[in-house]
Order: sequence, then structure tokens, then C-alpha cells
Amino acid sequence: MELDAAYWENRYKNDQTGWDIGYPSDPIISYVSQLEDRSIDILIPGAGNAWEASWLYENGYKNITVIDIAATPLENFKERMPDFPEHQLLHADLFEHGKRYDLILEQTFFCALLPERRREYAAKMQQLLKPEGKLAGLLFDFPNTGSGPPFGGSKAEYEQLFKPFFKIQKLEPCYNSIKPRRGKELFFIFEKKQP
Repeated sequence: MELDAAYWENRYKNDQTGWDIGYPSDPIISYVSQLEDRSIDILIPGAGNAWEASWLYENGYKNITVIDIAATPLENFKERMPDFPEHQLLHADLFEHGKRYDLILEQTFFCALLPERRREYAAKMQQLLKPEGKLAGLLFDFPNTGSGPPFGGSKAEYEQLFKPFFKIQKLEPCYNSIKPRRGKELFFIFEKKQP
């Protein structure tokens, strides 16, 4: 299976976007609402329609970069958020991106990658973070049968995958998942280890 730009573009054009809940995710908003510094550099990879970016921008976080390999969701975002700076909206492959950030927010990007790319993802996230930067968000907690996306995984797998690159500050069942994902998500906060 080739999960390339054409694949994702086709999913958006045919309205096959079951991962898109149509509003900002409660666990992500609860987490970022606790951050005191609204000037930090935030990256949202594989952001899709970027509902969290809309919320962040409207709530005083101005240094947000949104990146997606598909153009359609970025166009949707531009229509919704015409004041959002265009240079912070990137139609690109995350794995070719090079800027560094204080915080990367993860929601449904990791699970959309082929499982064999997961180590590459972990290494790239470490590379994209500034010293003491954090990767935080949600990971699915259900068996990875190999059919997807979304591709599942477990706490034990994630610990093994991310420990070489991050200090695991939190990795636990998510208490405020949306109803269809209740009991199937882990909330996490990982702090970058220095290479």
C-alpha cells in the first residue's frame, strides 16, 4: 500500500475522513491550555483540517506551523482561517522538513503512517525539537493487525519505540477521549533526549 500524497488527497476529495472529528480534540486542548508561554513554536504534523491549529491561533498562540502532504485540507483551513499566516501553512512532506520547535502535537498522524516507518517518525520528531522540546498528544491503544490506516499499537510497543529518543514523562490511558475513541487512546508527553 502506498500512503502517499495522492492517496491522502483522494481521501479528502471523496470525503473519506473518518479521523476528522470536525472540532479541536479535548485532550489536546486540555494540554495546551495549561501552557503558560503562548509564544512557543508549535508544529502540528499531518494536520489535516487542523482544528487544533484554529483553536490555538484564536487563543493567542501565534507561532504555529501546520504541515500536511495533502493540499485539500490546507485549502479548507485557509478558507476557515483567512488571517492565519500563509508561510506557517506548509504543503510538504514532514520527513523533508527541517525547522525546530518547542512542541509538536500528535493526533492521528503517527497512526496513518505505515508501521515500518515508526522508528523513522520517532527519530524525526527528536530531530525537529529544540533542546528540552516536547512531543505530546494521542496514540491509539488497540492491536495493530496490519490493516489500516489507522494502524494500532500498545503502550509497551510505544515505550520501546520512543525510549531511545525521548524521556517518557507520561504515557497513560486518555481520560477525556471523544466517545468513539474512549478506551482506545493513550495520552502522552515525551521530552526530547539529547542525541
